[in-house]
Amino acid sequence: MKLAHKNLKDDDEPGDLLNKAKQLEKQGEMEEAASVYEKIIRKDPFDENAYNRLMIIHRKNKEYKKEKAILDAAIKAFQQLYAESLRLPVPPRIKSLSKQILKATGLADKSGNLLYEREPLYRWNKRRELVIKKIKK
Repeated sequence: MKLAHKNLKDDDEPGDLLNKAKQLEKQGEMEEAASVYEKIIRKDPFDENAYNRLMIIHRKNKEYKKEKAILDAAIKAFQQLYAESLRLPVPPRIKSLSKQILKATGLADKSGNLLYEREPLYRWNKRRELVIKKIKK
């Protein structure tokens, strides 16, 4: 989709673009708002708000295949982000304390493996299951 709104520039910041997209949504210009959200995601592939709003636009328009494509892209981006954060060097003492805290709070098993998915992945995976069911109908 090409961006047709004349007030948008290539050098706009994601925060400014987010405000413009929300304004476009309020005005009922959903296609243009979706284009702006897509532009935000291209600039910042980890902008959770842009993904969420884009999913909502497709959901409202009953475009479940497009919503699923956005969900898949969002899940993949955030899985990569979290995988990279796990590869960062962490001092052994901090690593040990983190594992102890996770175990004590019930967020990790005895070996220190996380028992729950991080947000927003958990929410998006649940939504993805629902979208798949709607597509199959």
